[in-house]
Amino acid sequence: MKQKLRAAVLWSILLVASSAFAQADEARAKKIAGGSCFLCHGAQGESTSEIFPRLAGQHAEYITKQLTAFKNGQRKSTAMSEMVAKLTPDEMVALGKYYEKMSIPREDPKDPQLAAVGRYIFYNGNKFSGVPACVSCHGANAEGAANLPRLATQFSGYIHTQLKSFNKRERTNDNAVMHVVAEKMTELEMAAVAEYVSGK
Repeated sequence: MKQKLRAAVLWSILLVASSAFAQADEARAKKIAGGSCFLCHGAQGESTSEIFPRLAGQHAEYITKQLTAFKNGQRKSTAMSEMVAKLTPDEMVALGKYYEKMSIPREDPKDPQLAAVGRYIFYNGNKFSGVPACVSCHGANAEGAANLPRLATQFSGYIHTQLKSFNKRERTNDNAVMHVVAEKMTELEMAAVAEYVSGK
């Protein structure tokens, strides 16, 4: 009986400590985000320019992975390498969790006809050029998985730019599969897929 009581007390202490650490991490992430991240990514991770990705709702693991890649030079960006230079691994994880909790409203595609082409490619690929269906990795709602980006509600211009970077092999920090996929895509296909998933 005493052992069960001790175990229950210990478990309660661990829960309280875990909650305290989580609150401290979130407070730290909020401070970091408010100090520098918001300049490009918006106060709520919404971003106001297609040059900068929306972080709201993005998978925490994916954000952590990208921040790490910027810091160690696997992903190139003069601006981001300076921003992450002093971040610790724990702070990167905290920022990922901080932005993952946020959300932004879905917006309809600006070009419905282009999005319709993108929808077909997203679900079916292009059997003539060998482009596989995006849905096989990124999921039916373009929400990806923990280690893959959430594409839904992301700026179409940003996604298009990243696809071109994969196509030219200028972006090398992520899954090599993206090089194989993007190098087979035409400019129209990249723009169409980007337009479609931005409205998911």
